[in-house]
Amino acid sequence: MTDDARGIDEAGLPSLHRLGPGDADIRFDGHRSCSLGSRSAAQEDPAMAGSLACTHPLAGASFGGRIEGPGNAAALVAAAEAAPEVLPRALAKAHGLLLLPAMGAMAEAPDLLLRLSRIFGPEVENYRTTGMAPNMVHPTVPEIFVVSNTPPADRQPPPLPDPPLTPEGRLPVQYPHRRGWHTDQSYRRPPPDVSLFLAVLPVPQGQGQTLFADGIAAHAALPDALKAQVAGLEGLHVGSSAGRRREAVAAGLPPRALAPRERPQRQPVVRIHPVTGEPALYLCEHGQMDWLEGPFVGMEPGPNGAGAAFLDTLVAHLTQPQFVYVHEWTPGDLVVWDNRCTVHAATWFDAAKEARVMWRTTVSGNPGLAYAGEARSWLAA
Repeated sequence: MTDDARGIDEAGLPSLHRLGPGDADIRFDGHRSCSLGSRSAAQEDPAMAGSLACTHPLAGASFGGRIEGPGNAAALVAAAEAAPEVLPRALAKAHGLLLLPAMGAMAEAPDLLLRLSRIFGPEVENYRTTGMAPNMVHPTVPEIFVVSNTPPADRQPPPLPDPPLTPEGRLPVQYPHRRGWHTDQSYRRPPPDVSLFLAVLPVPQGQGQTLFADGIAAHAALPDALKAQVAGLEGLHVGSSAGRRREAVAAGLPPRALAPRERPQRQPVVRIHPVTGEPALYLCEHGQMDWLEGPFVGMEPGPNGAGAAFLDTLVAHLTQPQFVYVHEWTPGDLVVWDNRCTVHAATWFDAAKEARVMWRTTVSGNPGLAYAGEARSWLAA
């Protein structure tokens, strides 16, 4: 395997920062963990590389890390470009979740977000070429997907859970009390690797949080019988607009005809992370699973079948509080997550009173050996 952060492995896939035995572990004991990464980064500018490599635990989380960086967005991007292996290595070590605070300058210089996105993989999606509604795309940087309840995007938040709090008075995180858990674009083959999400204008804390769950830890904690059951199992994923959501199928609504690029896609329920080799649960609930022919290949289909019951069991396990981090947004926060080993969910905010503007980029290029040589399903005729 090449040591080049953007080399090519023996399967013809980009070997993006594959970890070796000499890499330092991130610690979750209240102390920071620092690793300079490659020798070249440390030799070029040890202070610069070190500022990116120092990862602090996220408050109240069993995974993820916070990167303080050199102090501002432009300097951080320059440091990341000078040592391009450091941040992806930190992301992998943190089980797929990083927080980079104080990146608000990217709102005035969106190219900084695009440059940082390219650190995490060779391909950043151009939303103008992949069917995104034009009102959701940044007017000058088509690689930025605008998530906002303000015009022209006008995207509304999910509803409050019912009831809105747990019996202990806490924010619900576990399925089925919390709905909407997913990983980005799982209805594509190959699916994307990494997403970056910038808080241009977040709502006040206490609402509009984003929840993240650790698929690696959740898989490791499965009972042996469930581990055996998910090994080799495939989920059937489809876009939420395909008319195959759980509620639609349960109501008996007729499915619409799908174009080839919209057809359901099989995905492994257990993905082997191409960088770390760790297994992670990879599945969604409700909106991105095919409830007509799935949700699982080879199991009784439909919203009341054996496959549905099994998915409910797995998602409830994956989203237990011990596997979940709740992010309260502050202006300028940039969160990077790895879709190959995490799932996430949005939460309600008072859209009648609060404006929210968030920017997302989507990075691809290293889905793993299971996808080697595949054509892109979403570009089918």
